[in-house]
Amino acid sequence: MPSHDADGFTRGNALDERVRLGMLTPSSNTVLEPVTVAMTADIPSVSSHFQRFRVTRISLEPHDLVQFQTSHIVQAAELLSDAKIDVIGWSGTSGSWLGQANDEALCAEIFQRTGIPATTSVLAINEILSITNCRKVALVSPYQPEIQRKIIENYAGLGIDCSIERHLDDPGNYSFAQWSEDQIADLIRDVAKEKPDAIMVMCTNFRAAPIIDRMEQEIGIPIYDSIAAVVWKSLFLAGIDPGLVKGWGSLFQNVQPIAMREGN
Repeated sequence: MPSHDADGFTRGNALDERVRLGMLTPSSNTVLEPVTVAMTADIPSVSSHFQRFRVTRISLEPHDLVQFQTSHIVQAAELLSDAKIDVIGWSGTSGSWLGQANDEALCAEIFQRTGIPATTSVLAINEILSITNCRKVALVSPYQPEIQRKIIENYAGLGIDCSIERHLDDPGNYSFAQWSEDQIADLIRDVAKEKPDAIMVMCTNFRAAPIIDRMEQEIGIPIYDSIAAVVWKSLFLAGIDPGLVKGWGSLFQNVQPIAMREGN
């Protein structure tokens, strides 16, 4: 028999029973949506859904920082919740320069307002680095120097050395998607020469995810991409084994979320 939730929504067929991943998206981002859908394309029980809020430029200027006020993001999360989403991911990296505590507070607020578990690209990456005990991590991004310096400073506070870095001095946000996969591959090769424990690509409007698998095979170093990280954690929170994602890098096969490792 079909079942009904508290709002009278009928569940009883395969489409109703899909796991729905909800992704909060910067308004000027053109990369994360198609990449997220492609990553999960071979998991028929999963669908991805998106809600945008305004982000047009990345800097430490007050008028740009205000884009990431918790109230703006939570409002977008509340709209996503109307679609009976199972998990909400902030597929963005503002927490890397605003600090991990900012993302933790955001996820707590989203859960309080919607009752839906939440994560972010940065919280997922930080969990991955903790699980894999990476302490020397190369940082690749398209960001301007002041953003890059703030990210490095925040990771130093977590005991992670990101002094091996390359960035493109791009104010973005739309323009981040204009850098080619070949240009990103060159940045990755450059930092790989210094033999870090891992490489993290910080930006969800950057075309890194599609080349991670082949680049890891080429350089022999794990690469943790911002889009891939939030998908990895969101799948787990929604009750789906991240290992079902194939061909998008070693993360999905080699790293288990903390709760999964503990058998919870």
